[in-house]
Amino acid sequence: MALPDLIEITPLNPAPLEAKVTMPGSKSITNRALVLAALADGEVELTGALWSEDTRIMVDALKTLGFEITVRTDATEVGNRVITVKGLGGRIPNGGTTEAPLEIHVGNAGTAARFLAAMVCLGDGAVRLHGVERMHERPQKELFRALRRLGYQVDSHNDKLPVTIHGGGPREASCTVSLKASSQFATALLQAAPRGQWYVDLAGANLDEAPYVRMTQEMMTAFPHGGGTFAIEPDASSGSFFWGINLFQETVEVANWPLTGWQIDAQFPRFLSMPAEISRATDLGDSIMTAIVLAPLVGRPISFTELGRLRVQECERVQALRTELTKCGATVTEAGDTLHLEPGELHGAEIETYRDHRMAMCFATLGLKVPGMKLRDPACVKKTFPNFFQKLAAATPEGVGAIIRDADGKTLTGDALNTE
Repeated sequence: MALPDLIEITPLNPAPLEAKVTMPGSKSITNRALVLAALADGEVELTGALWSEDTRIMVDALKTLGFEITVRTDATEVGNRVITVKGLGGRIPNGGTTEAPLEIHVGNAGTAARFLAAMVCLGDGAVRLHGVERMHERPQKELFRALRRLGYQVDSHNDKLPVTIHGGGPREASCTVSLKASSQFATALLQAAPRGQWYVDLAGANLDEAPYVRMTQEMMTAFPHGGGTFAIEPDASSGSFFWGINLFQETVEVANWPLTGWQIDAQFPRFLSMPAEISRATDLGDSIMTAIVLAPLVGRPISFTELGRLRVQECERVQALRTELTKCGATVTEAGDTLHLEPGELHGAEIETYRDHRMAMCFATLGLKVPGMKLRDPACVKKTFPNFFQKLAAATPEGVGAIIRDADGKTLTGDALNTE
């Protein structure tokens, strides 16, 4: 039984929850680790790896490229897997021809689309990357330009997906890449650079303002490139939905909170005080969406700045947040790449999720406080957190005991909250 197309979230009882909820593994770290493992010399075991739509797309892509990968259940977290990758030291086994390139579908997984684009250059054949319609709209130009500067043939009529990339193997070369459109471009190049013998110039980037690139660099330092085991920490962006409940109800804690500093969203608990201004560039990553949706509950005006990256992700998130919060009675002003929210009474609404996992999870969290919150296409959470609604509905302390109903008012439990 799969999750229905429309669900309603019921507000929590006002009593303290005393919940301590575990999170699945970090999507950002899992997909980086899968690429690094494939490029390693020898077998790498990834523990705590997220098993979601985006990471399954990456695993399937690597298998299509010829890598030997085994996947086992993780007894400690149902949303995770133990994934073993046999690294080939930079060799890419499979590729197609110019006339019949090897086809790889990347869905709407930006990490897969960008990371694989650089990685397949290390092979000898042609690979065609394509995805869903939204993925074909998302920016790729800076990455493709960088790959061409390195000497590789990249065929795309508009510098977006679909694209055919012709591998040429390692070659000593250099390129410059801007982080303006996406930090994933830099990560894609940095991960493949040691095997490709490339020098990558980050165009004067301030890494204090590029936390996802910093994550990549620190991961590459810690990774067992000669084979071994690598532990993936819980996803801090996913944890923000549960930490956020503390803004209107005590007491929810996320277990095993990451302490490496690799994930900028591990700072989210510090921002529960909701300062007057919060930046997407320096304060929070994707979890800024959680803060935006919950901001009207705080009781004072808050501005969220430097949100430009949100416009080119799974949906046009700035516009989507403004539209759906306005439906709920919020006073939202959009000025450039800033959203300004005023305090005020909210009411329920039927929320369009735009097939965006984070839109669904943000407004589900709001629905734990505001009555009448209904979500369309809630199964889109499978992109990064397939068991999100099961976690939400689980009894304390493992969950918060949320009541979730279908369009007919029937309470959903167990497999009925499954996204598949």
